[in-house]
Amino acid sequence: MRIHTLLDTAARRHPHRTAVVDRSHRWSYQELRRRSVNLAGLFRARGLLPGDRIAVRSGGAGFAAILFAAAYADLTLAPLSAMMRPFQLRAVLADLEPALVVGIDPAAVEVSARTWSSEQFRQILETLDAPVGDADQADARRADGGLEVPALLMYTSGSSARPKGVVCPHDSVLFSTRAIGQVLDYRPDDVVLSCVPPSFDYGLYQILLATAAGAQWEALEAGEGIALLERITSARATVVPVVPEIATALLRLAARTALPAPRSVRLFTNTGARMSPRLADGLRAAFPGAAVVQMYGLTECKRATILEPDGDLKRPGSVGRAIPGTVVRVVDRQGRPLPPGEVGEVVVEGANVMAGYWRDPQLSAATFRATAGVPRLHTGDRGHLDVDDYLYLHGRGDDVFKHRGVRSSIAEIEAAAMDIDGVDGAAAVAPDETNPLTVVVATVLPESEVLTELARRLEPAKTPDRCVAVHALPLTPHGKVDRQRIRAIARSHPPPTLVQVRIP
Repeated sequence: MRIHTLLDTAARRHPHRTAVVDRSHRWSYQELRRRSVNLAGLFRARGLLPGDRIAVRSGGAGFAAILFAAAYADLTLAPLSAMMRPFQLRAVLADLEPALVVGIDPAAVEVSARTWSSEQFRQILETLDAPVGDADQADARRADGGLEVPALLMYTSGSSARPKGVVCPHDSVLFSTRAIGQVLDYRPDDVVLSCVPPSFDYGLYQILLATAAGAQWEALEAGEGIALLERITSARATVVPVVPEIATALLRLAARTALPAPRSVRLFTNTGARMSPRLADGLRAAFPGAAVVQMYGLTECKRATILEPDGDLKRPGSVGRAIPGTVVRVVDRQGRPLPPGEVGEVVVEGANVMAGYWRDPQLSAATFRATAGVPRLHTGDRGHLDVDDYLYLHGRGDDVFKHRGVRSSIAEIEAAAMDIDGVDGAAAVAPDETNPLTVVVATVLPESEVLTELARRLEPAKTPDRCVAVHALPLTPHGKVDRQRIRAIARSHPPPTLVQVRIP
């Protein structure tokens, strides 16, 4: 089956219920399906063949239509971030070789494929009420037993290396959608307000999860960030997916308004980076009745673990248990499972594991390893399981280092920094031959005060030698901390005269 079956089912069960909303559109499930099918017909009429790839740099209702249209036409969709720089964009397009590019200005980067500008795509969306071509043509073409066409190519954010295209088969995407939905329990009367772009799989899956539940998906588009609190109120949003940086901004907005916080929100979900206890507690206090759900996953396996709502209060630091139908293990260097409490590499097994990296068999073989026919992803993340199989993360494998002879981790230092009142974001940089252990923090506090507070929380050997305060942490197009730019910030500051931080 392909992912458009989610829309087929929703349109049959809830034809007149609102499916997608953005600044310009409000479509029912019946309308979304009609436009998606007609757009698929237009793709075929313009000469696109099953297996061709579409690069799209768009959001909102139009993205939902093109997501399902690509599935109807048996094309592979590659969502690209609007924040991707020309250098990265050129590399991705050369790797992808799309047959159609939507929403990318040819003046900004040379494109050899057919292009639809954002304005052209907008006009096309307004003319999709009438059928174009044969809706069943793609199915007929696939009947010859050709290779399966992936649903998606999701490009990773490239925070530590060049962007990589993760091959996402329809079956894996559908399995992940249903398993996540089983745990999060999106409901037909939910309004899911997504401020995470669909180029980030966390944002894209909100469309799939809402469609699977027959819920309403609303898109907060580029430039609307300042209106997030207002949109939550006006839409009566019940589910709000966030990352820590968005949650921080939301709490700032809530603190500045004299209006009472909306009480419609029942669920905040979080992934990308662990949300600090202070931030989670802030959301619960600002939005009475809302629960917080911590999750963990990678583009390579979509979602790996989910913690039950407000489970962080009972199990601080945990990111939950494996989603239904999958297994999460922690293994040693030889791949042997470790007992509860011991730290090793996090490995994910199950149908949520994607099919590898696009056109990179060597990296795929190193990361995706089947065991007895079961897909197995070696995440490169370090963590441990407790006796009840709840996962606790300890950072990336290369984020563990020795400082003053003691093993330390980036994650431990960042967690301590985020515990300090007045610190809105933190990113640590491991020491090397020329630079000391540094923590970059988003704060207005004096750097010396941050170091003093860290010394209260960490043993001396793990306390950073230097603190660099910035207005806001740099982010990747997917809303994660941009580690490359953090390292550049750390290197750009002259090494300090190291002094022992004393706790008063």
